[in-house]
Amino acid sequence: MRQAWRKPDKATLRNRMIGWRTGDTIVKIDKPLRIDRARALGYKAKKGFVVARIRILRGGRKRPNPVKARKSRKQSNKLVLKMSYQWVAEQRVQRKFKNLEVLNSYNIGKDGIYYFYEVILVDPERPEIKNDPVINWITKKQNKNRVLRGLTSAAKKSRGMRTKTRNLKVRPSLNAWHHRGK
Repeated sequence: MRQAWRKPDKATLRNRMIGWRTGDTIVKIDKPLRIDRARALGYKAKKGFVVARIRILRGGRKRPNPVKARKSRKQSNKLVLKMSYQWVAEQRVQRKFKNLEVLNSYNIGKDGIYYFYEVILVDPERPEIKNDPVINWITKKQNKNRVLRGLTSAAKKSRGMRTKTRNLKVRPSLNAWHHRGK
């Protein structure tokens, strides 16, 4: 399964993305498209696990051009986003499904306009989740809204928390270092 996703069939994927573009931005789906990747990230085919597909616009963020102002610093219209697209996708899904917690996410494709991600969500109130010793850590109070606080895997990667270095101060947070790290 993993080998098949290293070089996916482009015609099939293109036809799927045409259908995804015409549908809603965030769609709850029955089962993950990349089952091997979903299982590696913690997905289980049981009650309490939900998978959502989201599409995100590609191509940077544009700042509106000012009409009247001193032009020296306000002239540029490109706004560099400090979060990865995957982290933005996770946050948008979290805001749509407020009663669920984001566990992880992965990329399923991109075209000229959009990135497509699948986000794995967990319902912390389900008894199946509370009784599962592997995943019941997500029911604790300190894991509430973890994606909005930058605690998912994609968020930690975007924050620069995967490696430690003396040159770039990102711990305990960029806010503690007045955003000079990013």
